[in-house]
Amino acid sequence: MQCVGEQCGVEVPDVRRPVSVEDGCGEQEAATGPGAGGAAGRPREAAAARAQHGGATSETAAQRDHAEGPAEARRLPPIASGRWRTRAVGRCEATGDMFRCGAGGLARALRSLSPAPRGRAAAGKLLQRWSAPVERQRSTRGAGSSAPEGSATSSGFALIVGLSTLGAGAYVYKTLQENKERFTSRVTTITTRSREKESSPPDTDAAAQGRAAPGAQPEVPSHVPFLLIGGGTAAFAAARSIRARDPGARVLIVSEDPALPYMRPPLSKELWFSDDPNVTETLRFRQWNGKERRACFSIYFQPPSFYVPVRDLPYVENGGVAVLCGKKVVHMDVRGNTVKLSDGTQISYDKCLIATGGSPRNLPAIERAGKDVQQRLTLFRKIEDYKKLEKISREVKSITIVGGGFLGSELACALGRRARSRGLEVIQLFPENGNMGKVLPEYLSNWTTEKVRREGVNVMPNAVVKSVSVSGKRLVIKLKDGRKVETDHIVAAVGLEPNVELAKSAGLEVDSDFGGFRVNAELQARSNIWVAGDAACFYDIKLGRRRVEHHDHAVVSGRLAGENMTGAAKPYWHQSMFWSDLGPNVGYEAIGLVDSSLPTVGVFAKATAKDTPKSATEQSGTGIRSESETEAEASEVHVSPSSSPAPQVPKQGEDYGKGVIFYLRDKVVVGIVLWNIFNRMPIARKIIKDGEEHDDLNEVAKLFNIHED
Repeated sequence: MQCVGEQCGVEVPDVRRPVSVEDGCGEQEAATGPGAGGAAGRPREAAAARAQHGGATSETAAQRDHAEGPAEARRLPPIASGRWRTRAVGRCEATGDMFRCGAGGLARALRSLSPAPRGRAAAGKLLQRWSAPVERQRSTRGAGSSAPEGSATSSGFALIVGLSTLGAGAYVYKTLQENKERFTSRVTTITTRSREKESSPPDTDAAAQGRAAPGAQPEVPSHVPFLLIGGGTAAFAAARSIRARDPGARVLIVSEDPALPYMRPPLSKELWFSDDPNVTETLRFRQWNGKERRACFSIYFQPPSFYVPVRDLPYVENGGVAVLCGKKVVHMDVRGNTVKLSDGTQISYDKCLIATGGSPRNLPAIERAGKDVQQRLTLFRKIEDYKKLEKISREVKSITIVGGGFLGSELACALGRRARSRGLEVIQLFPENGNMGKVLPEYLSNWTTEKVRREGVNVMPNAVVKSVSVSGKRLVIKLKDGRKVETDHIVAAVGLEPNVELAKSAGLEVDSDFGGFRVNAELQARSNIWVAGDAACFYDIKLGRRRVEHHDHAVVSGRLAGENMTGAAKPYWHQSMFWSDLGPNVGYEAIGLVDSSLPTVGVFAKATAKDTPKSATEQSGTGIRSESETEAEASEVHVSPSSSPAPQVPKQGEDYGKGVIFYLRDKVVVGIVLWNIFNRMPIARKIIKDGEEHDDLNEVAKLFNIHED
């Protein structure tokens, strides 16, 4: 330790160990080393220096007593104690971390502070000077001149900076601690879901069986990896596809329908031709060939044993498919990956498929009618609608079907069969010129109308409903041309409206032209949300943006969406087909854009006994022709050049046994109807995909073997 200057009043000990102060500047050094032999380190030399200055000094008796008193009285506590005290004549005293000074004492002490010492005294660097005890320093003759006044200002500034730094450090530490707490809370919230999923059920025996103990889990899981909204064909196809690619996947289907997933086509076809009086209960049907479709399954895709109970889905060992029936998703949060059900239940998901399908449209004139009319109306779509209409057909005398499309014409033929045996009056009315007038060319539409009439149906084309009212026990339908129709019950079959209610809460885009959720080539509406079936508006690379409402599209789009939900990333390039049967003897299959407003070319030939839906069912073994028709396309289609004249439009009254109708846009085939021609869809799909112009469509028609006996 070294003291410099006269009456500095500051003692700077070596911080490496405690020291005792003798004779003002100290009798011993804290350590040896360079600079230890200076004048301030020898008490004898210091005394001699004081003697030389003699009367020139201004020491008082009190100062000498302080400097020459007993060593014990002058011993200071070590720096490690955390407290220090300064004894000085200047009446300056400091305790703890602050100074309490007498009048003028602090000023004299600060003015006498000397510059930083040299040599071994470098131990009095800035950090040490902040923490060192302040003691009045005595100067020796050879220690140099007095410190400049600027040194006091520098020391005061250093003190302020030090305290400010200490405060800033405390603030930063507090802020970091708060951020750490918020981060920890956030991580805890995010991982809660994973902990719940990974936690094992409390009953080890039940867990070993793949089940949780009764009452240990909620009725509806709070989280599922794969959530499918809708319980129709597309959702079931997606579930099967997900499980095929990921055998351990856990899939939850939320269906507004109270029934398990089933196929819809038989509801307007084969079920009506069953001779089983209990068909509405068994829902088993015979195909056109007389064989019963997988009797144990009936119209359902799978029996109840195929599915996992909803409450057990998170705990079964190898995953599975569960169906939550009778529940509707009313809100969707795409950012939080959660949905809300109609009963308030919330379910989070990793990946989601929207397969909500559609709802049958109603006529404005019927919507405006009162409750009495609504109670006698059937909007045909579900199993309950089939059961209701089948029962009504046995109880009433007259049923009127409004609509001349696929569904309306199929139901008219089905009910017309009962008209002859039960005395039921069946009326069909629509605004077009003939049955399926929006799809078939006029000549074929007129022929179809006559076919439906031969089934016992009173067909009324060019009929637009103006109003519906109740008169006595009957309904009265007023048409715009003044005609009136009296009936007991009305069936509205005027199209389908896609269910897109979730678009508003989810922020998904709805196509303004075709309706439905707009999706990309991989059927994605968002990065983890897919759409399939009737509700999907997709882009066809050959035909442009479309929305399709048929069974085959639901199957294929659902399957592809399921594959993509498991990472396949496949585009939807499939040209879906559809079919319609007007009983067991007349049917057709179609693909592409089949719009009667487009130019058409038809090539027909005489039909044989093999050219009927019944025969096609016998050959394929199934009446669901999307199952018998392969999804592949012909590898090559070769059309021979020919100079034969262009096909002629068939004449009115001709019997259209079997044939091919081509729909053209800019001289390119964009749609094909195969009339009583079956199992030729790969060829039609190839023709549309090629998108070529054909000079002679007669030669193209030969590809379908229409002239074979």
